[in-house]
Amino acid sequence: MHTSRHVFVHLIRSVALLAILCATAVQAAEKRDLIIDTDPGADDVVALLLALASPEELNVMAITTVAGNVRIDKTSRNARLAREWAGREEVPVYAGAGRPLVRTPIYAENIHGKEGLPGVEVHEPKKGLAEGNAVQYLVETLRNAAPHSITIAMLGPQTNLALALVQAPEITQGIKEVVVMGGAHFNGGNITPVAEFNLYADPDAAKVVLASGVKLTYVPLDVTHKILTSDQRLKQIEALNNQAGKRVGSILNEYVKADMVHYGLPGGPVHDASVIAWLLKPELFSGRQVNLVIDSREGPGFGQTVADWYDTLGQNKNVFWVENGDAQGFFDLLTQRLGRLK
Repeated sequence: MHTSRHVFVHLIRSVALLAILCATAVQAAEKRDLIIDTDPGADDVVALLLALASPEELNVMAITTVAGNVRIDKTSRNARLAREWAGREEVPVYAGAGRPLVRTPIYAENIHGKEGLPGVEVHEPKKGLAEGNAVQYLVETLRNAAPHSITIAMLGPQTNLALALVQAPEITQGIKEVVVMGGAHFNGGNITPVAEFNLYADPDAAKVVLASGVKLTYVPLDVTHKILTSDQRLKQIEALNNQAGKRVGSILNEYVKADMVHYGLPGGPVHDASVIAWLLKPELFSGRQVNLVIDSREGPGFGQTVADWYDTLGQNKNVFWVENGDAQGFFDLLTQRLGRLK
């Protein structure tokens, strides 16, 4: 009888240990290998700090930079500044495309300031760029990756990934998902009445990525214009009393002013950080699979994302379109993660 009880207890312990090991394995499997492609930019820097402060969920393999909000030399410097501020200088930063595929370059200095970082002093970071080009890094990394293993967060124009896909179409095998901050449907645009800046800056690149067949999620203005700052939310961040809280508070206080005036909003959006929040806590957001078409024809529709929300045309649903989000949940997550930094 004693032996039977001993065997039974041993069996229970073994099952419990197995359950713990399985749970640990699942948790480990949920950690994403992530490349962040970005054009910092105020909200990009907030997004980078959020990602770099979340190493349990996100293995940031590299940051690749593109011209967009400001020129490539400044976006590359600002990405390195964000890395320095996060204390994550082991993450390589690769400079990429300095201009769009076809169209004339445009910038958003009227929103992000001449240096791309309103509200804070900028300097040349201690650590330089990684050797090599962002496009080549994407090609080599995705070509040699395990099947469907790497997520790409696209926080600016999609030029780098488009160039990589044109050069080596087979790299789609390494991509798990591409999450794009871009587009607008219900909300209207922020650079023209219908177009959002990242798509307007290089619609041809966005079409290449869309046509590649990779799993795509779009985080458009439809949702980012619902996740707005407020005096209390900014005070919540500044009350952290660390450098990260002070910097983000200063950046956002300055950055949101133009949108608040232009749209008559009570606060301002933090567009790119919503992509990182989606990767960390997708339960904060909702949306649906839609068919997406991107307009690159000259004229008033240039850069427009036509999302068939009601499936009017019955076409292939090629994108998950995020449409709603929990604003307070987003700012609670951002504040909590910034609290981990210096």
